[in-house]
Amino acid sequence: MRDLHSGVTTAIDPLGMAAPIIHAQVAWLLHPQELGERMAQLSSDLWQLQWHTTHRLLGLEHPDPIRPNADDARFNDPIWSESPNWDMVKDWYLAFTHRAQDMLYDTPGLSSKDRRRAAFWWRKWLNAVAPTNFFWTNPIAIRKAVETHGQSLTRGWQNFLEDARAGEVHMTNPDDFHVGENLATTAGAVVFRNRLLEVIHYAPTQAQVHAEPVVIITPWINKFYVLDLTPKKSMVRYLLDQGLDVFITSWKNPDASMREVCFDDYLTEGVDAIVQTARRMSGAQRVHAAGYCIGGTALSMYMAWANRHYGADAVPVADWTLLTTLIDFHKPGDIEVFIDEGSVNYLCAQMERKGYLDGKEMAAAFRLLRSNSLIWHYVVQSWLYGETPPPFDVLYWNMDTTRMPQAMHKWYLTELYLHNRLIQAGSLIVAGEPLDLAEIRQPLYAVAAEDDHIAPWAQAFKIVNHVVAEKRFVLSSSGHILGIVNPPAKPPKRRYWADTAHRADQPGVWQARAGEHAGTWWEDWMAWLKPRAGAQVDARPVATTDFPALAPAPGTYVLEA
Repeated sequence: MRDLHSGVTTAIDPLGMAAPIIHAQVAWLLHPQELGERMAQLSSDLWQLQWHTTHRLLGLEHPDPIRPNADDARFNDPIWSESPNWDMVKDWYLAFTHRAQDMLYDTPGLSSKDRRRAAFWWRKWLNAVAPTNFFWTNPIAIRKAVETHGQSLTRGWQNFLEDARAGEVHMTNPDDFHVGENLATTAGAVVFRNRLLEVIHYAPTQAQVHAEPVVIITPWINKFYVLDLTPKKSMVRYLLDQGLDVFITSWKNPDASMREVCFDDYLTEGVDAIVQTARRMSGAQRVHAAGYCIGGTALSMYMAWANRHYGADAVPVADWTLLTTLIDFHKPGDIEVFIDEGSVNYLCAQMERKGYLDGKEMAAAFRLLRSNSLIWHYVVQSWLYGETPPPFDVLYWNMDTTRMPQAMHKWYLTELYLHNRLIQAGSLIVAGEPLDLAEIRQPLYAVAAEDDHIAPWAQAFKIVNHVVAEKRFVLSSSGHILGIVNPPAKPPKRRYWADTAHRADQPGVWQARAGEHAGTWWEDWMAWLKPRAGAQVDARPVATTDFPALAPAPGTYVLEA
């Protein structure tokens, strides 16, 4: 019966959209007293709205009884407040939206996870039917159509057709950027290549560099050049200018022929491969490793694996840095709404047929997490207003998606997201070694982002509770990308908190103790990393006889569609 239920659910509602909403409705029907109280509150809200609307229609000033949330920019145009008619449309939409969301979050007799899932999917529908998303209920779109004598509608129709052909809503014009020309332009060479990655060694910008190189493990969910966008934003360029010798991973964009590639392969042929390449090419015994997002999760596993495989004294990594990384997946943020047995089984069945997970599917899921800002904003601007999205390098990178091999991604979703086994000592065996994070002895520098919805900072903080070694934790303002792609600026655009972290610390306690600083955490990282990176030596050539240049940076794998 369980198998039958699972099969029916997967066939009818594979992503679990309808089930939690139905469960919430049933739960409210089973609690008539609480439902009656909520209906009375809604009725009171509607009476206040009616009174407000009457005042506005009579030309009298009256404060809005319901206001948009602070981060809701849909109704920022003054016409939504100045015009009584449009003010009424806005207020009645917000009244029903806010009350429905509050009820779902407070559903009696329902687990907190089901409440969050029900509220998420209902919110997606409420966002989709917002008056701002339709021409005849969007006063700005009507005004633009009149002012341009219909040209905005003509341009909007052309934008719609282009998006339909591309199969996605464009957030920026893809013709504005070209990798290797105006993105990922830092000089360097591919010095190692296998079936999974190219290792790029960057040309030094200083006459002398620190003896021990820096190795960066990038996520394979998107392409590596988020850390080398433009010269002013490039973390790679910043590290080179600090006198560091830098190597980075550029992962292969897998196809169906790589369906059996597993996580063990990513660890041994990926992480270990770049570590060993950097060691042999530099002549250093140890490197300094940094991992971003899933690249950081892989680096965490590698550190546990290497301490067991090589022994603590022979680990080829002197210290490690994690950037917006999860190792405890108990509360993985908004992505949790897509993670349960049914949805994982559905995704695995899809991958089984194709041999991979299409990057556009994953990108669509992440955009759905912030549908107002990442979907409907661009629908309105492009289709209703007829505007061309401005050039934005981060959004171009976000649209430049990659695929996931079937075997690796199934293992990742099941073992980490569903079963959360990385934090269970000895529960995961990777490349022949049982993993225990408590065995890692190398110092750790960990960075999280305050507004990160992919790796929530309180959850990313959990690394300090599982690692015994010396730890420094940093919390940056902004989100998953801009909290990391955070170059120095004058005046400072962002802020950060930084302090030593202890194994017994909790996020709130640590933040209260940590000092707040204006600017970028990059400077704090350099103060921590550079004294550990060895003496100054003459800068090394970008390629050698043993490691010849196979291609100029940014390489060939990054160009694969």
